[in-house]
This record gives sequence, structure tokens and C-alpha cells, in this order.
Amino acid sequence: MATPTTARNGVSAAAPAAVRPPAPGKDSTRTFTIVTTVVLVVFAVIWLIPSLYALKASLSSNATAALGAGEVIASTSPTLASYTTLLASGDIWNWYLSSFLTSAVTTVLTVLFASMAGYALSRLRFRGRNLVFLLMLLGIMVPPQVLVVPIFQMLDAASLLNTYWAVIFPQVPAVIAVFVFKQFFDGLPKELEEAARIDGAGYWRIYRQVVMPLSKPVIAAMAIVTFVGVWNNLILPLFVVSNPELMTIPVGLATVQGSFGQRYADIQASAILGALPLVVLFLIFQRRIIEGVAGTGLKG
Repeated sequence: MATPTTARNGVSAAAPAAVRPPAPGKDSTRTFTIVTTVVLVVFAVIWLIPSLYALKASLSSNATAALGAGEVIASTSPTLASYTTLLASGDIWNWYLSSFLTSAVTTVLTVLFASMAGYALSRLRFRGRNLVFLLMLLGIMVPPQVLVVPIFQMLDAASLLNTYWAVIFPQVPAVIAVFVFKQFFDGLPKELEEAARIDGAGYWRIYRQVVMPLSKPVIAAMAIVTFVGVWNNLILPLFVVSNPELMTIPVGLATVQGSFGQRYADIQASAILGALPLVVLFLIFQRRIIEGVAGTGLKG
């Protein structure tokens, strides 16, 4: 009686072959490519057209900009009058200085304290750790606008209104930064810390000399996100700062819009000047920004 042949790997030749999932067809791949390309083009158009129109309006006169979009687009006589007027006023330089100081200090403090809190939640085992983490997650759900009035009253009680610290302090405890750091530290191999602990290193030394050097991607990502968020924040500085010399860029732009009325060219020029430092920052550090955001899985 004939017996079934056996392959060298021990699998009988009579055994059914493993079922492999069918490879995606060329038509499916082509359809997916077309759909994603169309979506990307639509997104680019949605973002690009208003930006180009804002640039064109800022290079028009206030009289032309007040007539509407058709006149702005048809205009063939660009002018830098709005830019020269704003740069000569001097207020915008104070706004740049305030935005840079508050954004830089907030970024440094946020990265420092959020990384320490994230490391503690990731590595330390203490009573109430899960409760702290749960409260932190609940803090992500609370819109920042809800906390503006309590923060204003607390800063007023501490006599910190109309100071840089009124803009810095409330933005340092960024819950999302703590969460991102914790998730990143959870993925680090514990063997490195155990080896350092065998050499006699304590938590502080492990944090400084082992964990932080390995955390450059998440540090870069959170620094960028924090800096941009503080730079563009309008609500909090609008409530806690009324001194024109301490106003940040978004608050200063709001006053430009309120005082200039129908001077749309000046408003557009001030908006572009406010966003210009972030664009320059991105062009200089675009490689590190993309690597940092991709390394931590952050989007948007």
C-alpha cells in the first residue's frame, strides 16, 4: 500500500497548503492612490488659498481691501504700506518679545516638570498612583476655556495679573505632555535602568543620565508643540494681561483688529507678521520637527 510522501521539514506532501491572503490587486492600489491624492490636493487647496489671499490682501491698500475679494485679487499694484506702518509703530516688537519670553520659559518648564511627572507615573510604584493617572486623564477632557475664570481669580489673589508669570504659570502643568512622556517612558527598556541601579545610581541620576538622553525625540516634539501652543494662545493672555507692553502676539492682533475697524490690509499684515516667526522656525528645524513628531506618534 502506498504511503504519502513526507517532505524534509516533516510536513506531509498530502497536507493542504497554507491559505495565504490574496495580494491587493492593481486596480485596488490604483483606486486607493487616486483617492488619497485627491484628498491631499483638497486639503492643500483648503489651506493654501486662504493663506495666499491673506498675503495678497496684506500687500494691498486698505481702500482696495475694503472693496472685497474681487478687487484684492484683481489688484496689480502691491504695496508694503501696511507692513511699514505696523513695524514702525513699535507695539509689535513688544508683542514679539512677550510672546518669545512666555513661550520659551513655558516650554522649558513644561518639558522639565512633565518629564519628571511622566517618569514618576511610569516607573515609581506608590499608593494612589492609578488614581493620579485617572485624574490626569480626566484633566485632558476639561476644555481650557472652562478654567479661565478660576485661573484669573487665583492670579488676581496672588497679585500676578499683568505680569509674564500670569501667562506662564497656568500653561506649565500641561496634562497632555505628562501623558505623552509617560507613554514614551513605558516603552523604554527597563534593563538599562536596572544596570544603572546595580552601579549604584539613584532615581535622580537615572533620570538625568539614562532616561533623558534617550528621550530626545519626545523632548523635541513636546517642546515644539508647547512653544507653538503658547505662542498662539489667545484666551488666557487676553484675560490676564491688559498692559499693551506685555501683550503677546495674538492679543496684540486682537487689539489691531478692534482699533483699525475696516482696515483689512493692516489686519492681514499683522496676522502674517504674527505667524512669520513660527514659519521661520519650522523652515530652520523642519527635519527635527518631523522626526520628533513621528517618533512620538503625535499628529496635528
